[in-house]
Amino acid sequence: MEPDLFTAAAEERQTQDPSASPLAVRMRPRTLDDVVGQQHLLRPGSPLRRLVGEAGGGPAGPSSVMLWGPPGTGKTTLAYVVSQATDKRFVELSAITAGVKEVRAVIDSARRSSGAYSKDTVLFLDEIHRFSKAQQDSLLPAVENRWVTLIAATTENPYFSVISPLLSRSLLLTLEPLTDADIRGLLHRAVEQERGLGGAVSLSAESEAHLLRIAGGDARRALTALEAGAGSALAKGESEITLSTLEAAVDRAAVKYDRDGDQHYDVSSALIKSIRGSDVDAALHYLARMIEAGEDPRFIARRLMISASEDIGMADPTALQTAVAAAQAVAMIGFPEARITLGQAVVALALAPKSNAAYKAIDAALADVRAGVAGPVPPHLRDSHYKGSEKLGHGKGYQYPHDLPGGIAAQQYAPEGIHGKRYYEPTRYGAEARYADVAERVRARLHGSSGDATD
Repeated sequence: MEPDLFTAAAEERQTQDPSASPLAVRMRPRTLDDVVGQQHLLRPGSPLRRLVGEAGGGPAGPSSVMLWGPPGTGKTTLAYVVSQATDKRFVELSAITAGVKEVRAVIDSARRSSGAYSKDTVLFLDEIHRFSKAQQDSLLPAVENRWVTLIAATTENPYFSVISPLLSRSLLLTLEPLTDADIRGLLHRAVEQERGLGGAVSLSAESEAHLLRIAGGDARRALTALEAGAGSALAKGESEITLSTLEAAVDRAAVKYDRDGDQHYDVSSALIKSIRGSDVDAALHYLARMIEAGEDPRFIARRLMISASEDIGMADPTALQTAVAAAQAVAMIGFPEARITLGQAVVALALAPKSNAAYKAIDAALADVRAGVAGPVPPHLRDSHYKGSEKLGHGKGYQYPHDLPGGIAAQQYAPEGIHGKRYYEPTRYGAEARYADVAERVRARLHGSSGDATD
């Protein structure tokens, strides 16, 4: 960002009085080697290391980059490290407050700096998804001609929120949620280091576990909660942040839930069984426990997709569509908004009519195949497109269903030994009642009996 008298004064105050800036700001890494997580983006020769001048590019200069990831995974931190380590001019803008006027001013200044002082400019643009198409268009000439090297950060899928010309001129770097080990190391560093809490308080094991749960892979959230707990403990004259003190400070009860232990499997099992049992209130309770414990929303969405096919199936064919749509939405928006989408999906699945007929059908078919009950494909169904197939009798006698009334041809499709066997036994629940009627009529026609299969 551009230095000025007020910025310098603010920075001097923060140096003299650490509490003047939040703990999350004070604990920002100063070099790329201090960054927690995201090691897949920090290998030697990576775009970020080239931006800070750690790798010479010769005629290949550093590329503009898009940083895409959930909140609290280090997008702003990486940009800050670049600003501290690079010998380039660094300017920071936020799409929340900046517009085309501010962007053009930075670009004009960058061109003057490059021409007069041979000084390149790195522009960090936070929340780029908030820029309109016209505002993003204003960046194109500068990025294309490398008047600025752009570092843009977004929490939304850039394929939907960033214009294609700008995306094609930048490298897309995807940040991953931080692991519990990443967050734990950051908490220890914040407690011990002088620029953090300087050892003024210690952190109990129960409090540390609670911070990991409520962080949900978000470093900023973990440090904000830690600072609140530390302030509360110090105000009471305590040298340790206890679980009760931390809970009171952050106003969130500790959920007994181990994402790697029995609770993970027990609660997720209870969620699915509550949906299967049509108890919408119990299902929402278990969903809330998983969300509050910091469960990966993608794991929850995957379980809902399985439930939609295993427990609802053809009783409500739209249930799978609902679950898949929820999974796609969760991947795009993340928490906290994803809780609404997951809640809607759980309500829809819990109240849907239930059938496991499709699930039982595929398992029964698989059991026969694994037992060797297969048999050759009937000759009239075999591929007849290649040369010589006709001499083998492939396709001979095949009846094209579209040429027949009702679109049903009374011919054998299954191999000998399977012909006439029923795998799919539909229920009479929900929409499956109609499919049950259709299945009966179609089976009758396939076997040469009378029956109307036009619907």
